[in-house]
Amino acid sequence: MILDTFFGRYDDAQLEAKSVRKSYSKEHKIQAAEMVLDGGQSVPEVCEILGIGRTALRRWVDQVRQEREGKVPAGAKAITPEQRRIEELESLVRQKDRDIEILKKASALLLRDSKDRSR
Repeated sequence: MILDTFFGRYDDAQLEAKSVRKSYSKEHKIQAAEMVLDGGQSVPEVCEILGIGRTALRRWVDQVRQEREGKVPAGAKAITPEQRRIEELESLVRQKDRDIEILKKASALLLRDSKDRSR
């Protein structure tokens, strides 16, 4: 095929190897970011030591820095345990608020129903 000669020939193993994306645990991300933030090492040094891409490490460093300030970047999941706990508690508060609203509406309906019956 023309495309094969233009792009080169790849067997399935080569194509599969190119599409594999590395994933790192939250603990690994935090540890790497803390090496930069608290350990006094530069991003290139930590990247070389841990075999991580610079863009990924910079993103992790920025996220840990923001989470330490109490913010989570839009569209990102919290990676520090404290921020994850805050998100969990905020979710619980939202659920309780919904429960309270439902109970208020149910109470109003029951009160109105009991008034209608007493007439």
